Amino acid sequence: MASDKRVYLIALSLLKGVGSILSRHLLQYFGEAEVIFSERKHLLEKVPGIGEYTVAKILKTRAEALHRAEQELTFIEKNKIRLYSIMEEDYPIRLRNCQDAPVVFYFKGNADLSAQRILSIVGTRSATDYGYGLTVALLKNLANAFPDLLVVSGLAYGIDICAHRNALKNGLPTVGVLAHGLDRIYPVIHRHVAVEMLQNGGLLSDFVSETVPARENFLQRNRLIAGLADATVVVESAEKGGALVTADIAFSYSREVYAFPGRTVDKYSGGCNWLIRVNKAGLITSAHDLATALSWDIGKASVPKDARLPFQHEMPDHPILKLLAEKGEIQINELAVMSGMPVYQLSPMLFELELAGHVKVLPGNVYKLTL
Repeated sequence: MASDKRVYLIALSLLKGVGSILSRHLLQYFGEAEVIFSERKHLLEKVPGIGEYTVAKILKTRAEALHRAEQELTFIEKNKIRLYSIMEEDYPIRLRNCQDAPVVFYFKGNADLSAQRILSIVGTRSATDYGYGLTVALLKNLANAFPDLLVVSGLAYGIDICAHRNALKNGLPTVGVLAHGLDRIYPVIHRHVAVEMLQNGGLLSDFVSETVPARENFLQRNRLIAGLADATVVVESAEKGGALVTADIAFSYSREVYAFPGRTVDKYSGGCNWLIRVNKAGLITSAHDLATALSWDIGKASVPKDARLPFQHEMPDHPILKLLAEKGEIQINELAVMSGMPVYQLSPMLFELELAGHVKVLPGNVYKLTL
């Protein structure tokens, strides 16, 4: 059997049929994870709330889980990844208070996960200029008043990556919660931002290495985005989407939820308007609204009350973006001539810029900036 107690905690998180809630229950019952991997069947069956089926799953998979846990411990030690265990005192207090908090999770970076103020910012992957502008202004104004604020999001396209970029731009630490292991970054286009976050913030996951970003993993990671923070802000969301899932989880944790309203005809304000309408989210229009609602002591710092927001979001230094900024709307064939780049090379580049929210395509393959 393994001698490092961390192996048993990792293995507990990998047992088939045993989720976060049951894992914590087993730890409370036995006092330590190691016992779960040596106890006999009839003693495991005495644990309240565990039936024969679950015990059979544990017995069948615990040897495999231990082997995989040993591999993971080697991986995290090699890559200087911090393992947080719910058995430790420095496990983030806000997350510990969630009944389905993970027994272990993995973190690489330098952020204080129990910082005085932590805010999660989420929204649609298909963000509009309105959503980008809200995010830019929110983080700029919050950074002026609360320079120690920790910003949490999911490193996804749209609002998530805009939140991370603008947190970094304004000197705020920011943590990305991933739906896969720390051996990869998804989407790949955000790798450079993720690397910068390691210097001021970090990356966090409760998935072991080699876990791929499957759809169900994104839903599971949303509980960490909600659980780590004092409050969750939904910037833009359609009436269905991951941001609403995160907001709903935060609401179930009795955490504060806030949303920016939008016009009734705007698709990506539908979810925010619904949250406000059913009293699952407070309405905010500015950083001042948010700070006041959370009773954060503004003190001598200035948090502008003006709800008029800038709509320009940070653009990378990219030759295609410079051309569009100079010329306005350009058809793809003209853009190919201007850039000296064949269309077959230009098309995937434009697609990446579109996914990152920097350009939009109009009928006839005409491109323009999203500003």
